[in-house]
Amino acid sequence: MMKKKQEKNKLGVFSTGIMKKPQLTSFLAVAAVCYRPQLKDKVDLVAGWGRKPNTKSAVRFARRHQIPYLILEDGFLHSCGQGVLGDPACSLVVDASGIYYDATTASDLETSLVHKDYSQQQTQRAKQCIRKIRHDHISKYNNTPFDLSTDLLPQGDNILVVDQTAGDMSLKYAYATRDTFQQMLEAALAEHPNANIIIKTHPDVIAGKKKGCLPLTKDHPRLFIIADNINPLALIKQMSHVYVATSQMGFEALMLGKPVTCFGVPFYAGWGLTDDRADQPLAVWKRRATPRTLEQVFHAAYIDYSRYVHPDTLVRCEIEDILDYFSLQQSRRQITSGRLFCFGFSLWKRQYIRRFLQSPDNEIQFISCAKQAMEKGFDSSCQIITWSSKDKTEAKGLSQPFNVPITAMEDGFIRSVGIGSDLTAPASLVIDHRGIYYDPHHASDLEYMLQHASFDRALLKRAANLRALLIEHQISKYNSGHRVAECLINPMPQQRIVLIPGQVEDDASIKKGGIDISTNQALIIAVRQAHPNAYLIYKPHPDVISGNRQGQVDPALIEQHCDLMLEDISITDCLALVDEVHTMTSLVGFEGLLRQLKVVCYGLPFYSNWGLTQDRHPLARRNPDQNNAISLDQLVAATLILYPRYINWQTGAFTTPEFIVQQINHQIIEQGGKQANKMPLVMRKFYQGIQLIKGLLLR
Repeated sequence: MMKKKQEKNKLGVFSTGIMKKPQLTSFLAVAAVCYRPQLKDKVDLVAGWGRKPNTKSAVRFARRHQIPYLILEDGFLHSCGQGVLGDPACSLVVDASGIYYDATTASDLETSLVHKDYSQQQTQRAKQCIRKIRHDHISKYNNTPFDLSTDLLPQGDNILVVDQTAGDMSLKYAYATRDTFQQMLEAALAEHPNANIIIKTHPDVIAGKKKGCLPLTKDHPRLFIIADNINPLALIKQMSHVYVATSQMGFEALMLGKPVTCFGVPFYAGWGLTDDRADQPLAVWKRRATPRTLEQVFHAAYIDYSRYVHPDTLVRCEIEDILDYFSLQQSRRQITSGRLFCFGFSLWKRQYIRRFLQSPDNEIQFISCAKQAMEKGFDSSCQIITWSSKDKTEAKGLSQPFNVPITAMEDGFIRSVGIGSDLTAPASLVIDHRGIYYDPHHASDLEYMLQHASFDRALLKRAANLRALLIEHQISKYNSGHRVAECLINPMPQQRIVLIPGQVEDDASIKKGGIDISTNQALIIAVRQAHPNAYLIYKPHPDVISGNRQGQVDPALIEQHCDLMLEDISITDCLALVDEVHTMTSLVGFEGLLRQLKVVCYGLPFYSNWGLTQDRHPLARRNPDQNNAISLDQLVAATLILYPRYINWQTGAFTTPEFIVQQINHQIIEQGGKQANKMPLVMRKFYQGIQLIKGLLLR
């Protein structure tokens, strides 16, 4: 019997830098990485980083032992930050014959472009990716502001000359020298005599990590230098022509439809897309004699040649997943750009609030009063942010005279493992510019989304899958409480089982959304009066069970009107056993809808009056008729996907509700199941102290 060929699963490297690369095994699909291997280590592959001098040992070892040698390099979509600042790459290129920036010899990328036939489907895929990159301003590094300040660029026609870092391998191996940059600058000035010439310095130079090739001094009246950290695509959009040596910004300019002149030989030169000024007798021009379209070059470089690992899951993924990830970061950051003045945030909240408000072009000030804000330079261009349930007197003192609206923040709907009153940092928050979701007196961003957002088929399918995921893993807002013993519930045959979720009675959602019933006791009595023959289960709120908040009900009244009280029980277990949920404004009503239970609202929660619940009180502003009612998946899409923002605390970046569900589920499994809400006072204070320290240390 023929022995099955052993898979190549052990990689040898000779560089500590490569050894430190996160997720290297995922990128290369190997089981292990061996540093400075010996023959006895029996490695299957050897890798080195680009054309660096320190790759000689790796190359010699691979040749001596006839082991395949791979050249590695960062991909074209690197990260939310910069590699020189420590941000791990989410893309990597792997080349067995050369490397994309080395024009002196053929690379896998070049060979693919010469010989591969591209299908209509592949071309369309490339077009869709390019469209997303253009729309969302996605670049190699994604830690830059999008908006150009009015005084950054001069008036008139602007021509971009892109500087690069001195000594970069992409210059040495692409026929570009320091003199090349001076020639390029002189050509731009001569060929555009009536235009402004804009020099853009490299991000690594701005970060103070490297030096550029062009001097940062103005010696010509039409010469302007931009040393600001600006999104490359936002800058290129303002240009009429782009000059590069080998910079990736040249290819990004091509994606934006700009004419590009290359003075070196980058991977995208020589295919008929660029004006190439490097010496024509070069062998590379003969190798690249086949014209290629922008989409073909993109597909070859960004899709076929590059490998991607998702920053959340740390496993291999497609380019579309990475583009979605960067788009999420960009969209969330844009909302919180500018100067933010935050009122009423306790010390332990401030650290995690900073992460939820992160943006490359904002400044966050935590203040306690309007006077302090004025001392720090508050004006009409600033934003005001408050915790939604806090007193807004001081914030209104700035809002009204400066005509600046107040933006409210509040916990999201998939929050944490553990309750907020125990100082557990949240995985999600909402930021609302119109109102806040639990206040029916004013339209909120959530309500506006439900009335005006476009819910396409893909979004609705995603909402349905998210709903299924929540039910599968039994995830709710607070993920605590014991499992319920089904033997405790003894209804009569055919008897309807009704869950009454208790609430914190001084909570803002009851103060704003309660109408004629605003206490747990009154709710219990009303439900029993309306359903004298139902099997009633009362479930106190976790914050009340913990003793942190008020809302206790006289045990005698519960015994009189309810068949069962499930005190420290997981809410998802309760929902799995009932037919109906009757609530004032509790989120449990929404979680009941997720499970397609009948939900009766005695107040005006955010999910009422959309045609999905039975409502005691109408809200004319929503008031859907048969032709206007929203679907459950629309409600889920708006409430759990579009409205909140989620943070992956392992990376500190924005993430998706799907990832948070999986993360919370993993955390519950690791701790041995959902934990009890009730605990001795000393233990509770100790737990709160631990959570406080964690909150203060969050970055």
